[in-house]
Amino acid sequence: MRVENQMFCYQCQETVGCKGCTVVGVCGKQPDVAAMQDLLIYVSKGLSAVTTALRKEGKSISAEINHLVTFNLFTTITNANFDRESIRSRIRLTLDAKKGLLSRLSSTEGLPQAALWDGSGDWEEKARSVGVLSTANEDIRSLRELITYGLKGLSAYSKHANTLLEDDEELDAFLQRALAATLDDSLSVEDLVALTLETGKFGVASMALLDRANTSAYGNPEITRVKIGVGKNPGILVSGHDLRDLEMLLEQTQGTGVDVYTHSEMLPAHSYPAFKKYPNFVGNYGSAWWKQREEFEAFRGPILMTTNCIVPPKDSYKDRLYTTGTTGYPGCKYIPGEIGQRKDFSVIIEHAKRCPPPEEIESGEIICGFAHAQVFALADKIVDAVKSGAIKKFVVMGGCDGRAKSREYYTEFAKALPKDVVILTAGCAKYRYNKLSLGEINGIPRVLDAGQCNDSYSLAVIALKFKEIFGLEDVNDLPIVYNIAWYEQKAVIVLLALLSLGIKNIHLGPTLPAFLSPNVTKVLVEKFKIAGIGTVEEDMDLFFKERSE
Repeated sequence: MRVENQMFCYQCQETVGCKGCTVVGVCGKQPDVAAMQDLLIYVSKGLSAVTTALRKEGKSISAEINHLVTFNLFTTITNANFDRESIRSRIRLTLDAKKGLLSRLSSTEGLPQAALWDGSGDWEEKARSVGVLSTANEDIRSLRELITYGLKGLSAYSKHANTLLEDDEELDAFLQRALAATLDDSLSVEDLVALTLETGKFGVASMALLDRANTSAYGNPEITRVKIGVGKNPGILVSGHDLRDLEMLLEQTQGTGVDVYTHSEMLPAHSYPAFKKYPNFVGNYGSAWWKQREEFEAFRGPILMTTNCIVPPKDSYKDRLYTTGTTGYPGCKYIPGEIGQRKDFSVIIEHAKRCPPPEEIESGEIICGFAHAQVFALADKIVDAVKSGAIKKFVVMGGCDGRAKSREYYTEFAKALPKDVVILTAGCAKYRYNKLSLGEINGIPRVLDAGQCNDSYSLAVIALKFKEIFGLEDVNDLPIVYNIAWYEQKAVIVLLALLSLGIKNIHLGPTLPAFLSPNVTKVLVEKFKIAGIGTVEEDMDLFFKERSE
């Protein structure tokens, strides 16, 4: 099916008109890059159909192939890679890998066209015929994209675990089976709904895998006060999510006179015990990803983007922006390194030495480190506060931040919360309220920050533990409200993971996803009571109406 749009993408919350980007992405993605991302997804689905067929024949798939698929999907997440040529190289690599795997199959009968395409012909023309709108039925398209976006988020978490040498063959096999299933025209809406929930189940598994990888390598996060001012040395700013990249950079900057700062989703790294031994790991600079054009300019030193959340850089600092892993931007230096390899960060360290210290944009401290192990250590204190009535409710306000003015809702919502309500958060949504003076309840901070978006797993584990402690039969009977902000595909897998755990009444904002068709939305509303957000006043009344009765 040929479409007339220059591109079509609606995988993020800020997509144009909450319908779809058709000329250029709100993220800055150009049509030629969007086309190559569509084609990379297509060949990854084809490769996955082959690996799934091989597994059915009892044949093994190597870790390298598994990593190839997760890397490909992570590359296409919003704001990760804007470099057309690097994406084309991934397509070639995938086609070559698929060719080798096809030769191992006893029969290619029944394989979809994506599994058999050899890369011949015009790639741009091919991309136009296999993109999102190539599925004509709106509901089938909606569910296929919901599954694909969930798998993109799952792949991100799986890839981070792989980087720390943790693998899960069952998880990889599911990811590839589900990806291949989005090519299967025989699957009904009911089949795809079931696969969506299964994706959520494996989303929980992916976050558990990453949690185990992170805590095994770096220890359990602990309550930590993080400085948000600056020192007198030149610095390197690390953004994204990859803790292994941060570790290698910290090791290589020892004794160089260069300080290291975290940005946005890298903030929770300060709460891991293993990173506290580095004297030049000095603090966090700035806030959420979308403010980086101003904050990166003010930082004055080099910036390392380890994962998605790149905003097209200003010329004033473009030469200071370095990418690695799945990230890429034309004209910015890329630091290579495969899983298990030691990356060489000498070029960015030498660059930092030539730069002035960062400009101070704020001062003070913020507190983090409330992942599940730390919260369990405080369980008696929290339970006593709940039983005494000092804490009446918890509000899960995890997820993503973004540019839309409507996201000011989350700051105002946090300010308006009754003083006996505690916020549980994870992800960069926290920057809407983690610097507010919201105080404490019996020594318990009113903002408990579990960490990165993947640490939403901690929030689910905490909820399930409290269900057990309070002797409840249903997790939905806990005094917890879910008011979650979303932006991109990692938030999608978090949502599906929560649904798979039976959590209902989740409010999602600032808008519902554009890729949910009316019928699919209806299913989610009826089965899980998913809803959007209203005004702060309306939602205060909705969530805490018993106070006014």
